[in-house]
Amino acid sequence: MNIKRLSGMIAAFFILLTFPVVFFAEEKKETEENFEVPSHVLDISKENTVQSDDSDNEVVEPSGETKELLDSASVAIENSELIQQLNETSIDPSPIGFGYRGEIYLGRWPLQYESLETGVNWEYQAVNKNEFQNGPDGQQEMNYIQQEHKEIKGMLTNKIANAETVRNMVLQKAKDKTKLPLSYEVEIGRNTKMSHGYPVPPEKLGILEAYTPAVHEKGRVTFGEVYIQLKGTKKQLTIKNVTKQGIGAWIPVQNHLSYSFQVK
Repeated sequence: MNIKRLSGMIAAFFILLTFPVVFFAEEKKETEENFEVPSHVLDISKENTVQSDDSDNEVVEPSGETKELLDSASVAIENSELIQQLNETSIDPSPIGFGYRGEIYLGRWPLQYESLETGVNWEYQAVNKNEFQNGPDGQQEMNYIQQEHKEIKGMLTNKIANAETVRNMVLQKAKDKTKLPLSYEVEIGRNTKMSHGYPVPPEKLGILEAYTPAVHEKGRVTFGEVYIQLKGTKKQLTIKNVTKQGIGAWIPVQNHLSYSFQVK
């Protein structure tokens, strides 16, 4: 074989090995940066006069027996409610059940949520506006003070069966993906204050506006009819009539405010 041709083939081989790794690293880095909290967005968890409760979306761990059933299914199951039901279901096939067959219908369930697109609107909803008119005697500082109690609610953007279950599945996937403290219900308490000062020059009007950020999630939910199939001494999960439906959601970020300051 020609030496130059052999050298070219080796070089091409190393290029094929190298480029997928570089591409993956750049793609991962870009995704992480998309969810990084900007400098003008501040954490108010210590200052907020209303303390949030983040225990509304408990993740259920499958028991050993349930894990075996989940592994036998043809579709990955992430629904915590279904996993909880399987944890509480006790079915023991007969040890002498040679030739025995049976099927138990558990219902039609949302099985998993696949996230296709995730973004953050750091100025999702305006919640406060402070104004300060400075006089002629030098520069003064103004601070954020929450004027009214505010409740910000997220939502699914279209109708879907088992909406509450789907909401929780979307919420958990968005939390895992963004690493942000998300909740469908966020409160900003009246008289919440921040010590960070914004300079207002003499005879100028300072305007400080605050916004609640939110994550915008787009993806699809997989539905299916769930059966426990019994065959002799064995049991497994069978999924039938699988369908998929697109879904979107807005999910506010807890205890974070985005600030916009201007002088007129």
